[in-house]
Amino acid sequence: MEITIVDITGKETGKKVKLSEKIFSIEPNDHAIYLDVKQFLANRRQGTHKSKERAEIARTTKKLKRQKGTGGARAGSMKSPLFVGGGRAFGPRPRDYSFKLNKKLKHLACLSALTYKAKDKSITVVENFNMADPKTKGYTDIMKNLKLSDKKVLMVLPQHDSNIFLSSRNVQRNKVTTAAELNTYDVLNAQTIVFVEGSVPVLENRFLAQ
Repeated sequence: MEITIVDITGKETGKKVKLSEKIFSIEPNDHAIYLDVKQFLANRRQGTHKSKERAEIARTTKKLKRQKGTGGARAGSMKSPLFVGGGRAFGPRPRDYSFKLNKKLKHLACLSALTYKAKDKSITVVENFNMADPKTKGYTDIMKNLKLSDKKVLMVLPQHDSNIFLSSRNVQRNKVTTAAELNTYDVLNAQTIVFVEGSVPVLENRFLAQ
């Protein structure tokens, strides 16, 4: 498929870019997408949750009352989870939630997500540009010119650009990444993907040069 390239003012440049069918027009695999997004969210979890169990509570272990004859259940320690201030039964412990996925499956998931965006016509290609200074207004003006101010946007750069990254950092519902770091979650989480012209060959080299 071919997409007309526009500049940062929103005007057509007369140039077109051909998006590879092996990236933007494959047979989507929904289960691969599910696994990749699940791994991405799991890997973000800190896993530092912890609550004290009865062995870690500093309370008396003195027998509270006699074993029989009170009419109530027997009790032998204030550390019991049954009492207020007692230890929690089977409480959470620090753990690692991350798990492994094969590289080919992750690639399939990302290509499937890109295919869905291409089918929805949610892809824009912008001519290569630079920002002299990191200014939020400069970035928001570009989004206004592209008529994307009211949408959740993912901008994909060919390589890291500090000025563009810093300019977009305070803009809500916007994220800037590079073609080498593009992942399934970010693709699906965005309403529109803006590819800077130079990022397309980088993306093709990443997924097709196997």
